Amino acid sequence: MAIADFPDRSYLTGARELGERLGQATLLDLRPAEDFALGHIEGSRHLDIYGVSLNDSAEAPLNAFLAMFRNLFGSRGVSRERPVVIYDHESGERAARAVWLLAVLGHPDAKLLDGGTRAWTAAGGRLVRPTQAPPPPDPAAAPPSAPPFKAAPELALLATRFDVHRAIDDEQAVIVDVRRESEYRGAEKRARRAGTIPGAVHVFWREHLDGNGALRPAHEIRALYAAKGVTPDKTVIPLCQGGYRSASTFLALKSLGYPRVRNYVGSWGEWGNRDDSKIVVPVETAR
Repeated sequence: MAIADFPDRSYLTGARELGERLGQATLLDLRPAEDFALGHIEGSRHLDIYGVSLNDSAEAPLNAFLAMFRNLFGSRGVSRERPVVIYDHESGERAARAVWLLAVLGHPDAKLLDGGTRAWTAAGGRLVRPTQAPPPPDPAAAPPSAPPFKAAPELALLATRFDVHRAIDDEQAVIVDVRRESEYRGAEKRARRAGTIPGAVHVFWREHLDGNGALRPAHEIRALYAAKGVTPDKTVIPLCQGGYRSASTFLALKSLGYPRVRNYVGSWGEWGNRDDSKIVVPVETAR
């Protein structure tokens, strides 16, 4: 199992390990609803947060954003006292972002199922379907409520636009753009302005995944990032479009033992839509 070689397993679990502790953890399925309906790990609860992003990482909107997720996770039965395992169809961006968000919110034991449902079924695990459709809601009934997830937040695991501005001129920090190369070079425009952050290095997020969508061996991932100057002695700030793909990079680097990794919560959806952001368009050099 590749993840056994990672020095920090705080954010990772494998299919066999999950099988041994099934029923002891809260399971969250982050795939689209139709995939969940076709088959999910028994006992899972569905949560689709794809597309819920933050376009202003100033203090007030950031606090509101995190409060919303406290309620969303609480509505799925997440509590500080019980471990949480989150999965996608692979080690995907949806599940990675949910694991990262729970870590930011202060959960002490939230893990990504490496390889997702692909790894689960390959290891002999089965997927189940809902036995029956839920009853239609009663318009006159009050919606069920659940307490929000509560814990002391770990804000050092995220970066705001203010942190990114400071990191640009900080020799002890490195910004990692994990988007597609077309986004990084400004050819693919997904915000009002295109390009990247000055000094950012480009490492496409899927480069640390293997052909089955699971994490590559630790030594390969370490070499991949070290070759771009992304080393453990620096504060590392990954970004993408909305903090999803960069959350996968966050998990990969933290699992390697990098002590200071801060996922840029607003990412290009914030940076590329502001007039005060510093932006460059990298020129491709001849090979």
